[in-house]
Amino acid sequence: MTLAQLRYAITISNANSMNEAARMLFISQPSLSSAIKELEEEIGVELFRRSNRGISVTPEGEEFLGYARQVVEQYQLMESKYISKEQARKKFSVSTQHYTFAVDAFVEMVKQFGMDEYEFAIHETKTYSVIEDVRNFKSEIGILYLNDFNSKVLTKIFHESNLEFHELLKCSIYVYLWKGHPLANQQEIALEELVEYPCLSFEQGSNNSFYFAEEVLSTYSYKRLIKADDRATLLNLMVGLNAYTLCSGIICEKLNGTDYCAVKLKSDEVMTIGYLVRKGVAISPLGIKYLEEIAKYKDKALL
Repeated sequence: MTLAQLRYAITISNANSMNEAARMLFISQPSLSSAIKELEEEIGVELFRRSNRGISVTPEGEEFLGYARQVVEQYQLMESKYISKEQARKKFSVSTQHYTFAVDAFVEMVKQFGMDEYEFAIHETKTYSVIEDVRNFKSEIGILYLNDFNSKVLTKIFHESNLEFHELLKCSIYVYLWKGHPLANQQEIALEELVEYPCLSFEQGSNNSFYFAEEVLSTYSYKRLIKADDRATLLNLMVGLNAYTLCSGIICEKLNGTDYCAVKLKSDEVMTIGYLVRKGVAISPLGIKYLEEIAKYKDKALL
């Protein structure tokens, strides 16, 4: 296995075409095919499936490419520092379900480290993508929740993906709505009181299983349900339609403003919010600082 072969495989994956990858790499298509075939034979894994429609990455290939990207990126950093004598910037990336406090923790971490020496990325995304991003080394850390309903299924996926879940905080379930909502001033809200109001849920795309829902009580039969892709849209729908969503109850007014509130739901449900990392991979100093910033919200999580 050579560094060149790893670069070849990554380029093919990005191009989704053997011919296009060969053009980008300035080598002949037969030479590229031969190099990939030798790599597949050496590691005993089929990386790509060839068909009339082109090239697709196999599930085993996705895992291999995750490691390959990490090796190539680390080599590039070493090359920049010790051969090209460039001052390469360190990278840190996190993927998270739609939690404002996770974004706020990211902001505070960036402020402390600064952007001159570091390159940062945050992906507020679907549940399955959070898992895949950490598995494939796109992100060092993933932020999501477990509860009694989804924990068995998601824990199995974590194990199969060589990932570890660590608890950050536990909290009860809250109804998140705008302060002009008719129920906003109550101490508690029962699900029955919400029947006539639209419930908002984050769209999970092709992995739209109840187990991947970002909102608890995902199997409840809501009379009115609206799905959206981003947090800003949900906030607009709350105001425009007197809609609501279910959340952790952790409010971050400095990012979302003061127009919204969280009211305790009459339910015994508890959600455990935690972080996902690759098993056996040490967390970077940036990752440690990020988790420290999130941990500061522990006192704001109420049971």
